Order: sequence, then C-alpha cells, then structure tokens
Amino acid sequence: MPFIPHTAEETEAMLSLLELKTLDDLFSYIPQEMRPGQFDLPDGLTEYEVIRKLEDMSGRNAGIPLNFMGAGFYNHVIPAAVDALSSRGEFLTAYTPYQAEAAQGTLQAIFEYQTAICRLFEMDVANASVYDGGSAIFEAAMMAVRATRRARLVIDSTVHPLYRKMLSTLTANLHLDIVTITNSDGLTDKNRLIAAIDENTAAVIVQNPTFFGNARDYSDVFEAAKNKGALAILSVYPVMQAVLKTPGEMGADIAVADGQSLGQPLNFGGPYLGIMSCTQKLVRQIPGRIVGRTTDQEGKTGYVLTLQAREQHIRRARATSNICSNQALCALRALMQLCLLGPQGLANAARRSLELAHYAADKIALLPKVAMLNTAPFCNEFAVRLPGKASDAVRKLAKTGILPGVLPGLWYPDADAVLLIACTEKNNEAQIDALVEALRSWSREMVI
Repeated sequence: MPFIPHTAEETEAMLSLLELKTLDDLFSYIPQEMRPGQFDLPDGLTEYEVIRKLEDMSGRNAGIPLNFMGAGFYNHVIPAAVDALSSRGEFLTAYTPYQAEAAQGTLQAIFEYQTAICRLFEMDVANASVYDGGSAIFEAAMMAVRATRRARLVIDSTVHPLYRKMLSTLTANLHLDIVTITNSDGLTDKNRLIAAIDENTAAVIVQNPTFFGNARDYSDVFEAAKNKGALAILSVYPVMQAVLKTPGEMGADIAVADGQSLGQPLNFGGPYLGIMSCTQKLVRQIPGRIVGRTTDQEGKTGYVLTLQAREQHIRRARATSNICSNQALCALRALMQLCLLGPQGLANAARRSLELAHYAADKIALLPKVAMLNTAPFCNEFAVRLPGKASDAVRKLAKTGILPGVLPGLWYPDADAVLLIACTEKNNEAQIDALVEALRSWSREMVI
C-alpha cells in the first residue's frame, strides 16, 4: 500500500490552521506555468525489474573517456578490498567515538591512520583529518598564526589555486596579510619567496609537486623561514611521497594534503579528506583530535582520544578549530589503500604514473608549435603550451572521447594556451598514443 504519512483529519487540521480550504490552495502562490503538467507516472516495478531497467539505460551511455585530468585529483587504482571493507556496517554507519569503551575498533583504525600518515610524511604527529586539502591549508595557516602571534602569510602562486581561494575566503575577516609570490612559467621563484619572509611572517606556504606538476625541494626556503621565526607549511600529493623527498626531510613544520589520491574515487568532487601532520612542538595547535594508544588497568592495549581541542569539547574561545566532524570513513579508506599496497606498492604506483607522464611529455613536446611550459623536473603531471587556446583543444578532444587535461587559464592570467596533463597507473602507452595523435591533429589545424 502507498505510504501516506498524514491522516485526513491531520491534513484538515493543518489547512484550518493556515486558513486554507484545499491542498491546492497551499500552492496557489506558484504561477501556473511553473507547476508540473501532470503526474502520470508508470506503475511500480519489482526490485529486479528496476535494476534491469537501469542497467539497460546505462548501457546506452557513451563509453568511459580516456582521462588525463589531474590538478590535485587523480584517477588511481583502488583495490576492490577497499570498497568491500569500508562498506561494512561497523565502519560505514559508525558515529563519532565519544565513548572509548564502546568504540575501540574505530579508535584503533584512526590511530593506525595517524601512524601511517606520520610514516609517509616523516612527521611527528597527524590528526584524525579535516575536510579536504583546502581546509587543511587554512587550518595550517591558523596554527602558524596562533603559534607565532603574527599576522602575515607568504604563499607561493604554484599552490593549488582552489586552496589559495579557500584560504583567502576563510580568512577574509581575520585581518591577515596574505602575500602571494608570482611564478615564472609555472615555476616557484624561490629567491622572491625567501626575500618576502620577514620578522612579521607567521608562515611560508608552498606545494610539492606544484600545481603545474614540478617537483621542488624547499629545504632552503624552510631554513630561511626558521631564521626569521616563521613556520614552514608544505602541501603535498600523498602518492608521490613514496618517491619524493618528504616534508620531514625538508624540515617542514606542518605538512598537509588532500587525501583523494589514497583510496578515494573521484566521485564528482567528494567526499575527500584533508590530511594534517606537524612536529611535536605544534601538537597543541593542531585542530580536530588525536587518538593515542595506552594500556588499561589489566595491562591490555586500549585506544583513547588523547587530544580534543575542538569547540565541542572545550571553551569555544580556546578551541583550535570549529570543525565539529572529520572524514573518518575517508581516512579509513586511505589507511586501507596504504596497507593493501604497502610501501613498495605505493612506490610502484607513483613510479608507473611518473614514467607514463614522461612518456607522454616526450611525445607531446615533438608536436608542431607545442612546447613544455618549463624544463624543471616533474612527476606524473606536466604543463604544455599549445599553438592555440587550450580550451579549444579540450572541447574538440572531449568529443572524441579523450579528456586531455585541465585548463590553468581558469585561474592564471596569460595561461589560455596552457594545458595541464596528468597520468596515473590506470593509463597506458596506447592511451597516451591516442592522446598524442588527437593533439597532433588539432595542433596541425592551428598551425595551418
């Protein structure tokens, strides 16, 4: 039988209170042309019939396009076990672990996640995650402002433009001075970056690899920041940390990342998680919460929330953040991905992605009137300058089933001809050859 939540008497009482006669009167303010024409819906189907109908409909969709898009969000292989395990009810439906005695499994999972992040980044402490890479940048900046009692932030323009936009938006009313150092052909100008750090600077914020895919060593920048009493904040690409110099090795005070590349499908933009880690010295400034391992009165291992500097737990004026939740399920998926791949598997994924990107760059750079944006080392992502508008190339190639990359021109002036191309281990040489030929055809038209 149909589900009708209100009885006739309840409906009558509601209309009487509103001084209306019929349900149609309730919607009388909606213009006639904006109302639905009819509700002539088909009869209901059984569960199996619905599934079969949807499968038939999906079969008429266009094939999955070749994907070379990146810019902070990458199409990596996710083992089937990640979906199978993270979909278990005890993980999928678990709520915040307020009661340690009733949430040992969740607490242990978070503890293991924190441990894995600390090992990957070579940092002292990691929290139980924030929302995404952009919120992690903001929270890191606020950590620096509180720790140094300074109000000036120096940020490189090769930090992801969406992260920089989030930082400026979330600090709009905080009277902070955000100084952005411009890049040269997508490359960080480290000399200008160092020169901009002074005695009033709370932190310098950089990214590795950069938005344009270049691998950079910021050890000298971080050393200069420390000499001025400023903190060093580094945003990273987690998968590439298996093969690159880590934040800890560079001397970063705070290391952050978007965790999408660790076990999170692209999912039309989320949900993801913001990874945060720092040195022991800054542990009291980190937002969210930290799970610790201890022993109970019987000497058995137990897990507890050892630090909860959130406004839910302490006076609001003393809280490090107003984030009242975290992405624990996404963090759990990240942990599963790291555990299933292991150190060698993660490094293999990073190296394979890197090798494919260099294979693609070598071939694309030979196309007519096409050139690399810069000659600096890069990882699995690189930028090229095309002989015409990159948006035109994207539109044409998309019609052939190829998504050739991301348009930096959406955020950077004078970058209309630049295309940002990424590869992961899900790509292969044949797909790259198809991309090269499609770009060749388009670039030939531009040259003519």
